[in-house]
Amino acid sequence: MQETVEPVAGLTVAPAPGCVPRLLRVSDEGEDLAAYRKAGGYRPLGSVDAVLEEVRRSGLLGRGGAAFPIAIKLTGVRDAGRRGNETVVVANGEEGEPASVKDKWLMRHRPHLVLDGVRLAAGIVGARRAYVYCSDQESAHRVDAALTELDGAGIGGVAIELVTVDPAYVAGEETAAIRAINGGPAKPSDKPPRPFEQGVDGLPTVVGNVETLAHLPFVQRHGAATFRAVGTESSPGTFLATVTGGGRPPALYELPHGTRFTDLLALHGVAPEKVRGALMGGYFAGMVDRAVLAATLDHESIRALGSGLGCGAISLLTVECPVAVAAAVLSYFDRENAGQCGSCFNGTAAMAAATTALRDGVATTADIERLQRWSVVLRGRGACGTLDGAANVAATLLARFATEVGAHLDRRCPTCACGVRVAERPFDVNGVA
Repeated sequence: MQETVEPVAGLTVAPAPGCVPRLLRVSDEGEDLAAYRKAGGYRPLGSVDAVLEEVRRSGLLGRGGAAFPIAIKLTGVRDAGRRGNETVVVANGEEGEPASVKDKWLMRHRPHLVLDGVRLAAGIVGARRAYVYCSDQESAHRVDAALTELDGAGIGGVAIELVTVDPAYVAGEETAAIRAINGGPAKPSDKPPRPFEQGVDGLPTVVGNVETLAHLPFVQRHGAATFRAVGTESSPGTFLATVTGGGRPPALYELPHGTRFTDLLALHGVAPEKVRGALMGGYFAGMVDRAVLAATLDHESIRALGSGLGCGAISLLTVECPVAVAAAVLSYFDRENAGQCGSCFNGTAAMAAATTALRDGVATTADIERLQRWSVVLRGRGACGTLDGAANVAATLLARFATEVGAHLDRRCPTCACGVRVAERPFDVNGVA
């Protein structure tokens, strides 16, 4: 029988059938410090070399979007610390993707798990100070309460500070986090240098996504082999998937990497024949068509479709017109870009205008040709990934939904003719964590 964990304000939270949850807590009660310690939390660090080796062998990939191995970040900053540099750790909980809710849920419901991960990362790199960075006020309140339970003195010699900013899509980019902690605006800066080279106060800094760091206590306690007991060779372990759409309430599931997409549909209560495709990785990784029905949920399989698993947000396209969804997402990128890079400021506006014209049945073939060209030549031109995300959406719309694009060019989209509405922020799950 499927076990549901603490449904909150319309959000269903559950592990996949047969999946022993590592991050989700199967309880209706809040988790205070005593409960977390009783469950084995805040174990002594022990040998740093041994813990770092287990993290490396675990193959733990970043859960914020880029899937970068956390062991590489930790090793680089630790080496800098060994050369005499002060080091810093930042837990990035600024969940800018409207379709993702996992980081908010962890901070709101398992703040000590997050702080334990921060402690372990700090211990590995020799940091004496760390930060939890977010914009969600309820998350900040829960993390602050957890820090108060720890007497504000930090854990294991590391002092942890909470930093809050106004919510924005670009605020979650790692250099935006560094810039905000340093007292500037929460907007991306040019790279290099990257945070592991010069981060907070110019010091080598590990910036790790909240979910990524929340996996570290499991690795420390159970070891790399147990971590890798589920998942795939290249995408080991479990991950948190925010699932929206399909006419169902939003849900947060803990899934082993490699779960079949159709098994996720069964868990979410959506029939495969109703699925037209999906918006993957939040708004960033673009759109996939019905080919996703044959995919498994791991980085290799989704990458092979020309998209990405990203932050684990999966929005199901059923009754929605893919053109209308793409137009809404690109308009969101147009509104939310940092306004710092001309290529991004102008590029997101141009792609949003083209897809909006397509949605409204007034685009021309020349507009589509320009959109195709922009989706290629604008990649990599901004200080952050916003322009890349916009290019992903445009490129995957044209590649995967050519029939729907053609119908809009001919002003005969049956979905839009029926008046199916797409929200300004499609699949937004803010407020239901």
